[in-house]
Amino acid sequence: MKEFDVIGRYFQDGGYQRKDVVVGIGDDCAVTTVPSNQQLAVTTDTLVGGVHFLENAPARSVAYKAVAVNLSDLAAMGAEPSWISLSLSMSEIDEAWMADFAEGMYDLTRYYSVQLIGGDTVRGPLSMTITAQGFIPAGNELKRSTARPGDWIFVTGSLGDAAAGLAILNNELEVAEGVRDYLVDRHWYPTPRVATGTALRRVASACIDVSDGFISDLGHILRSSGCGANIQVDRLPLSSQLTDTVSLEQAYHYALAGGDDYELIFTVNEEQKGNLDTALASTGVKVTCVGQVTGHTDKLELKCHNKPFEFDGRGYEHQF
Repeated sequence: MKEFDVIGRYFQDGGYQRKDVVVGIGDDCAVTTVPSNQQLAVTTDTLVGGVHFLENAPARSVAYKAVAVNLSDLAAMGAEPSWISLSLSMSEIDEAWMADFAEGMYDLTRYYSVQLIGGDTVRGPLSMTITAQGFIPAGNELKRSTARPGDWIFVTGSLGDAAAGLAILNNELEVAEGVRDYLVDRHWYPTPRVATGTALRRVASACIDVSDGFISDLGHILRSSGCGANIQVDRLPLSSQLTDTVSLEQAYHYALAGGDDYELIFTVNEEQKGNLDTALASTGVKVTCVGQVTGHTDKLELKCHNKPFEFDGRGYEHQF
């Protein structure tokens, strides 16, 4: 198949169609309309086979995750997603793989009312780059640099499941079949917390998504804000599927340093803490308070049942 055959068959007419897309796939550029009094948030992520996903991962999961990680970035900024573009590199065309890939991508774009508006396809090692764009009411963006001493630290959902799922896929962890499916799906099909991110615009002081691990990503907030933090490790939200499968010590390790959860870490000051439940009531997402921001610059103190917790792990770091 030639490039335009691939685009026409799998990407041009599928997925969600938005009214604010003036010109979509088929021209040299896409043309879109940005609503008045809205800012445009833009993020780009590249996923490379064998680095960011296993070479034998199902095509549907690869596409789903590629979209999800970008929507998660928008969620962390409080943005409502609108459009994506895709650059896809493949060594050859496998029509069954491409059909599954397209369906995995549209699983999320249809759900979040996001339209694919353009991109590129090339021959090469398997990789994909997605640029996602979304809207934020002017002046309401969430940032990493605005946490302050005294703010409370919260996290959505549960941590560590995706890391355990990856360990299962790498034959490093054996579990019962039902639990296996849950943990592996948490690795392959993360849930971007879009509704939570937009709701947090009214109450959160800072926010980031958990891509490289709780410790690593919280560290970005602390460094950007010039603060430290106290974290109660025993308060980290862990799923029963994880704690019934591994030791508590191993569960803490996955939760603190595993990564790929794509939950949100956010901070809330004392004044807004009482408004949090109301702000998130319509999202159906559980949030857990796990600690507090301190004035000790870039110092992260871990405790477990109020005793010092020694941990020498670290989150994922990109290598060049």
